[in-house]
Amino acid sequence: MPNLLTRRLALLTEDANRALLGGLRGIERETLRVDRAGHLASTPHPAALGSALTHPEITTDYAEALLEFITPAESDIATTLDKLDTVHRHAYSRLGDELLWSQSMPCQLPPEADIAIANYGSSNMGMLKHVYRRGLALRYGKAMQCIAGIHYNYSLDEQLWQVLHGNPETSASATQAAASPKDVQSESYLATIRNFRRYSWLLMYLFGASPALSAGFLRGRAHKLDTLSDDTLFLPYATSLRMSDLGYQNDAQSGLRPHENSLEDYVNALTHAVNDPYAPYETLGTKKDGEWIQLSTNVLQIENEYYSTIRPKRVIRTGERPIQALCLRGVQYIEVRCMDVDPFEPVGISLETGRFLDAFLLFCALDDSGSISAEQSACYTNNFARTVKEGRTPGLTLRRDGEDITLQAWGEELLARIAPVAALLDARHGGTQHADSLAAQAVKLADPDATPSARVLAELRANGGSFATFGLRQSERHAAYFRAHPPTPEQSAYFDQLAESSLAEQRAMEAAPAGSFDDFVAAYRASTLCSHT
Repeated sequence: MPNLLTRRLALLTEDANRALLGGLRGIERETLRVDRAGHLASTPHPAALGSALTHPEITTDYAEALLEFITPAESDIATTLDKLDTVHRHAYSRLGDELLWSQSMPCQLPPEADIAIANYGSSNMGMLKHVYRRGLALRYGKAMQCIAGIHYNYSLDEQLWQVLHGNPETSASATQAAASPKDVQSESYLATIRNFRRYSWLLMYLFGASPALSAGFLRGRAHKLDTLSDDTLFLPYATSLRMSDLGYQNDAQSGLRPHENSLEDYVNALTHAVNDPYAPYETLGTKKDGEWIQLSTNVLQIENEYYSTIRPKRVIRTGERPIQALCLRGVQYIEVRCMDVDPFEPVGISLETGRFLDAFLLFCALDDSGSISAEQSACYTNNFARTVKEGRTPGLTLRRDGEDITLQAWGEELLARIAPVAALLDARHGGTQHADSLAAQAVKLADPDATPSARVLAELRANGGSFATFGLRQSERHAAYFRAHPPTPEQSAYFDQLAESSLAEQRAMEAAPAGSFDDFVAAYRASTLCSHT
């Protein structure tokens, strides 16, 4: 009997079902504001861009200078990228002389004390976001919080899961016949996430673009990096130091592996993490000299602190916590968080990459996806870790089903398995863009020098080896592109209206009667996360 992927592809090829291959795509792009010398901007978030607390498309992440652009969810990634391009063009029309940093790894950073944490005003919600970031500074250091990435938000048509579940030949055995549509969809997204864990090393090889970093980033931490120049460290075969233990890492989270085998497992793991004390944080306390320094002394202050490569998500309602939303209404989409900013693309990601991600994620959604054991989870984590630090090593092997296989051979097998999924998407969209995106990735598997990480190192070596110089040059190139293509009057008016509305909304929040911040934090922390224990 054909395997599950083949059976599901056959079902979705039928005319009546092809429309179900839609869904929505959204992107969140992080980027540091820097001055003309490539140093971290010390200016506050530009008022012309609106309120970072309430603006729906332009906000800040950790640092006051770390912008985050959020696109609306669109049915085609090409439309999403057009929207992202427009946000960039508008931002440049309001940034004055400042530039947007072109890399995932930060520019040359000032001393920790001089990195300003994002400010969201004086409302209780604004202060909650700010104090959470104080806690991040305390726990991880400010430099790590200046790393930027691309988050890819992905969903499929909700009817797709019902069609697959309703057919005995395409229903996943993990989902009971009588399960509710909400539970079927949640289980299907968790199955997608499990396959993502199995295969996401491939994304790091193909799209990792941070093989080097500024020497000052490590703040004197011990490391095993090589020296490329006076101000730059690197690993010769690395793909993404951002996703290595030099980037997002922390001892408290090292034992936290939310289980992707069910939504209940995932929610339970995170619920415990936001409620279980962590001794080193307890010694710091939540206040110092009467000032809040972190929201709690638990493993996680809030759910969003968990540094995962992918998350199950649900749009939250006002005052709601992410886990509450998942518990009450199930998984709505997934957020891929491991993608580096592409320094060769003005908006940080290309349409070709988006087309490949769509084919890759649909493959993960349709392929059989059994539960993951602790041993398997450790193996997947190790494959990922090897790829981000050594991915282009000639003959590099990964572990699969207890045996070694070369990254190249496994990657070629995966592209072959994704090919019919890409063909299905092309049949729906017309053209050959998804198949073309696979062909472009095949070139990288055959020739590691064609990968973004190798291209970055080649550029560095050809120009004195300075990461800072390369980053600034790319930032200037992208700035020239956006400034040569300013927003239309209609686009400017749209964003100016959003900015004005967001500032008015923040002022209203700050003027509204409110209890003490201490009571607000206590209520937030005590809010019932879930019915699970």
